[in-house]
Amino acid sequence: MNFMDSSRQSLIPNFLYSPKGFIDYPANSLTSSRFSALTSMSPKRGFVVQAPSEPRKIAMFSPAYYGACTAGGILSCGLTHMAVTPLDLVKCNMQINPTKYKGVASGFGVLLKEQGMKGFFKGWVPTLLGYSAQGACKFGFYEFFKKTYSDLAGPEYATKYKTLIFLAGSASAEFIADIALCPFEAVKVRVQTQPGYAKGLSDGLPKFIKADGVSGLFKGLAPLWGRQIPYTMMKFASFEKIVESLYKYAIPTPKDQCSKELQLGVSFAGGYVAGVFCAIVSHPADNLVSFLNNAKGATAGDAIKKIGLVGLFTRGLPLRIFMIGTLTGAQWGIYDAFKVFVGLPTTGGAAPPAK
Repeated sequence: MNFMDSSRQSLIPNFLYSPKGFIDYPANSLTSSRFSALTSMSPKRGFVVQAPSEPRKIAMFSPAYYGACTAGGILSCGLTHMAVTPLDLVKCNMQINPTKYKGVASGFGVLLKEQGMKGFFKGWVPTLLGYSAQGACKFGFYEFFKKTYSDLAGPEYATKYKTLIFLAGSASAEFIADIALCPFEAVKVRVQTQPGYAKGLSDGLPKFIKADGVSGLFKGLAPLWGRQIPYTMMKFASFEKIVESLYKYAIPTPKDQCSKELQLGVSFAGGYVAGVFCAIVSHPADNLVSFLNNAKGATAGDAIKKIGLVGLFTRGLPLRIFMIGTLTGAQWGIYDAFKVFVGLPTTGGAAPPAK
């Protein structure tokens, strides 16, 4: 194994990725002799100058790596949440006013009748900005904490308890991400569920602060943590496990020999299934967040009394399963597509290298 390969391997926790070796060219090969003058290195090392058309490689777990993961998170979360704004709008109104918005079909009908097609994207600006900020922190810090906790645990325990590493890393990342999301989420829910309140973020934010103060923007932070932290723990840990199982049992070819298109298809499929689990786990807290951000001065007890304990688990759940499943599948697809675009491997799925 050459010097570049061994140094690259030392940066990567063994349980996360299987390093793909570089090509070694023999000393008498035509390719080595042609490029030896350009590289100024011994052809026995197998080093070849990168062609201009090849993407520049990003060192794993370098600042550039975390920057790329952060950018991928912005794209994956911001764009997907904005795209499903109509579904989110109907879901929130079903949670707040079930007598008027009795179902998915009738909910869309009420919105279309009262607000027209334009009404389906009410609140898209706070949605885009809020979930872009959340995605940046969620994915960027997840990769950071996953590596940090792996190093703290050491190779043996990191391999043995890798699911706990995924859970701890995702929980830590989401704790930070929700602080970035909370003010935008508060305004979004108010704009979407109170007709005539505001057109969007530009007029909704000042109106919200005037009525509730800056602290009011974070009133829903605790229930947001209650919704998003279990959601994200399930999202990342189950995704990693599902993808690993797909490559182990369903796909006969090792991951590093699969085409990028197949790898991205696995990412979408794993994300969609993980999203179904996420929706079920986090749905009660989602109902609480919608209720608290809509009703001034309301408490969690008020929400449970009005919605009912069963209602917390069931109201709007089928729509949310469809929405979150599609959303999560698309997020993982976009995130890993961006990683591939910048020359990084897709997330998860590689078996530990043979010792």
